[in-house]
Amino acid sequence: MKVKIGDVCTLKSGTSLKENVLNDTDGIPYIKVSDMNLIGNEKYIITANSYADESISTKMLFPKGTILFPKRGGAIGTNKKRIANRVVCADLNTMGVIPSEKIRPLFLYYYFQNIDFGTLYNGSSVPQINNTDIAPMEIELLSLDEQDEAIAVLEKIDSIIRKRKTELKKLDDLIKTRFVELFGDTILNPFGWEKDSLGTVCDVRDGTHDSPKYHETGYPLVTSKNVTGGKIDLTDCSLICEEDFNKINERSKVDIGDIIMPMIGTVGKPVIVDIEPNFAIKNVALIKFEADSRVLNVYVRALLQSDYFDDAVLSKVRGGTQKFISLGDIRKLGVLVPPMELQKQFGAFIEQTDKSKFIVQKSLEETQKLFDSLMQKYFG
Repeated sequence: MKVKIGDVCTLKSGTSLKENVLNDTDGIPYIKVSDMNLIGNEKYIITANSYADESISTKMLFPKGTILFPKRGGAIGTNKKRIANRVVCADLNTMGVIPSEKIRPLFLYYYFQNIDFGTLYNGSSVPQINNTDIAPMEIELLSLDEQDEAIAVLEKIDSIIRKRKTELKKLDDLIKTRFVELFGDTILNPFGWEKDSLGTVCDVRDGTHDSPKYHETGYPLVTSKNVTGGKIDLTDCSLICEEDFNKINERSKVDIGDIIMPMIGTVGKPVIVDIEPNFAIKNVALIKFEADSRVLNVYVRALLQSDYFDDAVLSKVRGGTQKFISLGDIRKLGVLVPPMELQKQFGAFIEQTDKSKFIVQKSLEETQKLFDSLMQKYFG
């Protein structure tokens, strides 16, 4: 039986608290959207940056089991949903959905995991979700026993997914550790490696800044949004005609082994091209390597992913809501040039680690497909 969320839950927004009732250590967690990013708060809210006196009005409180999420601004698009594991209060940018005795908190949590909040907010200049957006939503209200069975299955698969993601992160951390072991701190340069600019040791270009016409068929145009999750995603590319494709490639032809890096939006996040480069680029930096280059692509990618380069790139980022970095600033980025033998040793390590990552990633994708199919079964 389908029921409306507003009929089986209580919807409630957070409130502002005065500084004189807040502290940094104990009391009732005062949840802000930023607290959802804290380590340990990936699913359950267990900690906060601020705490409220326990004397505050009970009208401001959200009980244990409340589903919390951002309700205002760009944070809506992050689709964060969290479960309060204790009584909390929250700020104005946060909304809570409090389940009744008819619905388990975890069942409600997984229901909301299936909802893209980015499609909900109203058309105001500041995106916002209101009670009227959430209350009419329909959920298949299973019996409590059926909900418990569904939760048990989803929890088990969700646990496997989280473990696989943790394994991938540990492998990435292992690469960073090995990088430091071989090349030292990129800021202190303890081994005294030669230093040069990225534009000197590599051929650094960018894609077209023109506005080619888009078509229903044609060649993919890869932009910053298509360089995500450590890979190039061609599924949501705009398509351009062969004439524009050839025109772009006269200047910025992509080859396997090149590095491309977003210059607009999510700046940085370099990716080595490992798929057939039958596409053109726009608003991404293209880093090419000659046969006699003094640096390897795997080394440069790791360098661009290091904390030093992260800070160096971010220090050059300009813009308000739309961040960008210029090609000139990318070319000027300082690069340590260690001996080629060490770079090759690092490349061999990357090759072995990538094999492990491939196995874990494949398992993650298969488990995710199973999870998605079950979510479709329970929540439509």
